[in-house]
Amino acid sequence: MEEKKFYITTPIFYANAELHLGHTYSLVLSDVLARYHRFVGDRTFFLTGSDEHGDKIVRAAQKENLGPQAFVNKNVEKAQELLKELGISNDMFIRTSDQEQHWPGATKLWYALERAGDVYKGTYKGLYCVGCEAFITEKELVEGKCPLHDAAPEQIEEENYFFKLSKYAPEIKRLLESGEFKITPRSKANEIISLIASSTAENELGDVSISRPERAIPWGIPVPNDPGQLMYVWCDALSNYLSAIGYGSSNETGFKSLWPADVQVLGKDILRFHALLWPAFLLSAKLPLPKELLVHGFVNSGGKKMSKSLGNVLMPRDFIAEYGRDALRYYLTREVSPVEDWDLTREKFKEVYNANLANGLGNLISRTLKMSEAYFGGVVEGDASRVPALRTKITAFENAGDVSGLNLPYLITNDILPRYHKHMSASEINKGADVVWELIGHLDQFVTDYEPFKLVKTDKDAAKDVIWGLLYGLREIGQMLTPIMPDTAARIAILVGASDIDGGKITFNSKAPVEPLFKRKE
Repeated sequence: MEEKKFYITTPIFYANAELHLGHTYSLVLSDVLARYHRFVGDRTFFLTGSDEHGDKIVRAAQKENLGPQAFVNKNVEKAQELLKELGISNDMFIRTSDQEQHWPGATKLWYALERAGDVYKGTYKGLYCVGCEAFITEKELVEGKCPLHDAAPEQIEEENYFFKLSKYAPEIKRLLESGEFKITPRSKANEIISLIASSTAENELGDVSISRPERAIPWGIPVPNDPGQLMYVWCDALSNYLSAIGYGSSNETGFKSLWPADVQVLGKDILRFHALLWPAFLLSAKLPLPKELLVHGFVNSGGKKMSKSLGNVLMPRDFIAEYGRDALRYYLTREVSPVEDWDLTREKFKEVYNANLANGLGNLISRTLKMSEAYFGGVVEGDASRVPALRTKITAFENAGDVSGLNLPYLITNDILPRYHKHMSASEINKGADVVWELIGHLDQFVTDYEPFKLVKTDKDAAKDVIWGLLYGLREIGQMLTPIMPDTAARIAILVGASDIDGGKITFNSKAPVEPLFKRKE
């Protein structure tokens, strides 16, 4: 059987300041998916990186009395430190200022657009939003300001190279309507379809500028054969998804084996660039389109999108310092829908942490392992057939239904795991995490049903079978948490100590944790 590959990308983050929780969500969402696909055996490549050119970088560097390269180096170092703190398992970190890795691919893409006859020189006059690094129209403004950055755009007139975006709009619309070019959620695909239809009807979907004069932005990749022009940030930045895997290099083996991307994760604020400009570039260059764009919502703080320019930023390091990185990863995986906006407060985070980690998973692990150690010295041998049936109808969890009469191993194998894999393979990581916590609920109920702390006094063998079932369930929880909470998953595996797996029999050499996995926050 041919090995299945999985290539996933995050947007590359603008290197003008430290990454906040909005960026963190993109990273954790992508990391959970990458870790899941490695977990099931797919040949996985996970890319993230930094977007380092453009007007905003130059202006921000000047404010700190630094050159652009020194400025982005400082911020990239901070970003890479955060990736380590979050446990992000990226295979590569691409930098658009990397002249060896990135520039050849960006240049090759430019040449491909030229060969297709889709690049020409012209004069642009209009509005430009520095925050968006994009030209915008009057009707996009709200009270004269960019709605995303709450700032008035600049009026500019300059000679640029243009790309014939309008030429590819009908084909992009067709691919979106047919589902050949998939955007999740579907509502975002419909948004782009409507945009193309209305813009075409009003003759508004024009060609787009893909360069700016060096005198305007003296920091970027020179346009081939015209060094007085630099590639405009989106022409430069979008090509990272190709250059990182070898496009434009002397040996394109990696590119040929990995492209097209299987999932490209992005925030909804850059949807139009990825759903219009990016596929148009690829169609022009005669390259396959990514299989799926996964578009997540905004992380709001105080009811507004978290943004450095608005000053309402929450920093991931604060949550990691107080709760640990797995707690933050849990929250971003389970408590957030990948396709909707959500609001975060410190109070809500603590409430969820106490309920689901300290009192939920942590308490289940602690009391199960303490019973195993106290009653059987931590060594519990058995097999699935000896585990007694669940007695109680589980009604506290969606989809659980009536499981009375089934034993835990059967329920896990035939219900829990299939639903977990179904959701995770569909990038529904919050629903996958829900299934894990559903199993935690089953185990809690199992303790309530059989009360092994009482049963051990009257029927030690029966109590042993109950404890074995609980340890078996904890082992499965640990495995399912591997993509979501990797540190916790590794610790569960050590504490549960499954060994001597032979013919369905498993011996657990468990030990109770000295400290709680998740200390309750008062």
